[in-house]
Amino acid sequence: MVSVPCYKCKGKLLCGREFCPVYSRYRAMSKAMELASLDMLSTSPPAIFIGSKLCYPKVNVGILVPPQKTEQASIYENPKLWVEKNFAIKKIVELRSSLINSRFKANVHEARSLTRKLISLQEIAMSCTTTDVEIKLKKKPSFSLKFDGVTMPFGASATLQNFELAENPNIPRLIEKIYYDTDLKAEEAVFMLNKKGFDEHKIVQLFSTGVLGLKKNRKLVSTRWGITAIDDILAKRYIQEIKHHETLENWQLFYGNYFGNHYIVLLFPRVFAYELFELYLPGSVWNFTGSIEIATDFEDFYGRKTYAENTVGGYYAARLALLEYLLAIKKQAACLMIRFETPEYAAPLGVWVVRNAARSAFKNSPMVFENLKLALEKAKEIALKNFNFNLDNILKESKLLRLIKEQKLLTSY
Repeated sequence: MVSVPCYKCKGKLLCGREFCPVYSRYRAMSKAMELASLDMLSTSPPAIFIGSKLCYPKVNVGILVPPQKTEQASIYENPKLWVEKNFAIKKIVELRSSLINSRFKANVHEARSLTRKLISLQEIAMSCTTTDVEIKLKKKPSFSLKFDGVTMPFGASATLQNFELAENPNIPRLIEKIYYDTDLKAEEAVFMLNKKGFDEHKIVQLFSTGVLGLKKNRKLVSTRWGITAIDDILAKRYIQEIKHHETLENWQLFYGNYFGNHYIVLLFPRVFAYELFELYLPGSVWNFTGSIEIATDFEDFYGRKTYAENTVGGYYAARLALLEYLLAIKKQAACLMIRFETPEYAAPLGVWVVRNAARSAFKNSPMVFENLKLALEKAKEIALKNFNFNLDNILKESKLLRLIKEQKLLTSY
């Protein structure tokens, strides 16, 4: 987690951004703290955050709520709606910074011991609609102006003394069935939920709060690792399916953008393989230098056995978007994906932005080419025109391109 420095530019925005993410968070957080009290009747969107800063197996368990009861609480925790309604970065920052993180310490294994507090927490997570809660804090919330690249931001934090559900949560029948089926493996539960239309954001909440899996294995999982775990679980199942499909017939290029995260996606008529390059342009959120920062990770047809430590959560989120597309067209392909993060992405909002940026590319019609050379030339043209960057600097380092050039096909004999 990285603290974003405030240079006290007094509204002049010397950084060149359209708005100051630090000031926007500070203003929204201050307003929420003024409205908050030690005893609050509020509404959970629903939103649960499991922190990972404590020494394992201890975790911080947070119930995120606006400072007062509201019928519009669902808007605070709804990436799908934010995308559909085209919410601006500033609006999302202000919404998330208005949430109070009322938290308590717990052992991850308490998820299966089923204390009253943990049962109520799981009921909030399982609800498909907002739930009114009565919250009692030990002391007033305190500021936290930190951003994170994987999880969504939230507002001030306070130690929770106690909480009670003020109404019965609205739990879908399928989620309730999975919760009571303690012989159902977590992976199978994830596939069932996904197949029935529950998005990855909801599944992460259920996974993180210990709702899924065999009884002996249920535990609390930090939200950060829960996000990556769900992206990876779904992707591995999708990869198994697409490996039975025929390869793509031609060379394709997709290009899309969401919140200043631009994706150039190249699909090659080969068996499945995946490589991601992430380029952080000067002035972007994670680049405090004057030059472009580059990270990359790769997997071949047989997958990878280690965590993608260079591109971290973005690797798994973008891969999921790719696999969703390949499943839809019933093909397999090798993929070279290049992400440009620009200064337009003024504040990190979580890895859901990466997932939707990659999806935005696949929503556009592909550019189709007869060979690898033409596809690469077009990718270079886009990179040079939009980012003044010569793609040759990274293409010569591509493990995937090296594999394609060295790998002989049966048709070549």
